Amino acid sequence: MNRLRRLRYDLAGLWPATVLALLSFTPSLLPRSWGYQGAVAGISAAVGYLVGVTAAALVRELRDRDRRETRPRSWRAYLVVLAVGTPAALVAGLVWNRQSSALIGVDPVNPVLALLLTPVVAAAVFVALVGLGRLLRSLYRRTAGWLERHTSARAARALGLGLVVVLTALVFSGVLLRSVVVVMDRSASVGDLLTPQGVVQPDTPLRSGSDESLVDWDGLGREGRTFVAGGPDAARITRLTGEPAEEPVRVYAGVANAEDTRERADLAVEDLVRAGGLERENLLVVTTTGTGWVEPSSVSSFEYLSDGDSAIVGMQYSHLPSWLSWWVDAERARDAGRALFDAVYREWSAQPPEDRPRLYVFGESLGSFGGEAAFSGDVDMSNRLSGALFTGPPSFNPLYRGFIDERDPGSPEIEPVYRDGETVRFSLDPTTEAPGDAPWDGSRVLYLQHASDPVTWWSPDLLLTRPDWLEEPRGPDVDDAMTWIPFVTFWQVTADLALGFGTPPGTGHIFSGQHAYGWDQVLGTQWPDDRLAELSRRTGGAG
Repeated sequence: MNRLRRLRYDLAGLWPATVLALLSFTPSLLPRSWGYQGAVAGISAAVGYLVGVTAAALVRELRDRDRRETRPRSWRAYLVVLAVGTPAALVAGLVWNRQSSALIGVDPVNPVLALLLTPVVAAAVFVALVGLGRLLRSLYRRTAGWLERHTSARAARALGLGLVVVLTALVFSGVLLRSVVVVMDRSASVGDLLTPQGVVQPDTPLRSGSDESLVDWDGLGREGRTFVAGGPDAARITRLTGEPAEEPVRVYAGVANAEDTRERADLAVEDLVRAGGLERENLLVVTTTGTGWVEPSSVSSFEYLSDGDSAIVGMQYSHLPSWLSWWVDAERARDAGRALFDAVYREWSAQPPEDRPRLYVFGESLGSFGGEAAFSGDVDMSNRLSGALFTGPPSFNPLYRGFIDERDPGSPEIEPVYRDGETVRFSLDPTTEAPGDAPWDGSRVLYLQHASDPVTWWSPDLLLTRPDWLEEPRGPDVDDAMTWIPFVTFWQVTADLALGFGTPPGTGHIFSGQHAYGWDQVLGTQWPDDRLAELSRRTGGAG
């Protein structure tokens, strides 16, 4: 108790810090390692401490009274709660971790390490963050002190506080952050100079970056070069299907290939026409993720199911990973998706109707956000597309969110039915037909989502509103014990975002291998189960 006093920790802050730290052990979408759970608990405690001391300071100001010395009895009560609550939360957290790990298909956390080291990590993170907060407070006081020597005390405090508020606002409003992101984007562009091992310039005119291509190989970027150099050839397709196949067309334009988004889209379409892409049976427009990455499982599955009689076109719009692009520059994904589809559709529409390929769209994660951008709704999709596959859509996708909110009564949020599934359908498991009562005869738009995917279920609304997916029965890969707690659930799902990309296929934000089943439904190919399973194995393992 005396040590806590000497360290000058305020009991008004320690109470909410402890409550939030203990609540961070409650079930969430994905299981955590002991180290990550410790970090989450420490951050939760630091946030709680900030809230507590700020509220206490505000109350003192309103009542015009000085800080009072905390009574020993209050400290003893707190230490008793801490001593009882910490092991209880650790043990309960282990139970929930084991349950969640079994549902996801990963090994549970080591119980000994979790019990011994999680509190250590949590305490270290908490102390470090509180120390950082005190450093910022000291900066404010020194700024105010310097101003006080040049003006009145009241004006100095106001100016000092205003400076801190303005700096904070610049960071969180994105103004200052955007400048930082521009620098980061330029720095990240260095990665586009590298070519992964085994990736070589294509020697077929059916690929961008070849000698016949209008798109320079060096300007494609790392992900673009990987895309145009990869995928199955006709021989590999035939070995799986037993049927004659064509060589697939792959077209791409990187950030370095053109000055702006529209020029890049036009260049990609020009190269598509040159490669004969509009003469194929199936044409796929892909909106990439932030770095320009094209999901290999999806595009390879599309080519296999098309017997190679396909063309795929995509383009890069950023050097930043999707999570950062989404935070500060999502409009670039939207603009890129719209520009590329519009350019393709313009050229496609100019062809005689009987000569046009069937037109499809694909986007995963932030790519689904960009892929939706060219359309106003399901009717527009139906009028202009033969089909679309969107996987792992973020909750902020306008069309996706609209379909979810207007779903048919009685259908759950994790696998809704929209207008009887006439055009748009949703699936948790594409190995079975997506639910819907209406005939799926026209355009087929399919959303693949996982109940355990934090990218899909994260939303600011979680702060104060219980979502339907936590009122309805949980998905097959989510612990039934997960429940909604104001503020806490928002933070828990936020913490899950970093884990969603490291789960086994079919859970979290990983869809590798499932694209084969998704495209089989969208294309209506109805492959035999054994062949489709082999395609899923091939594409899920190596693209």
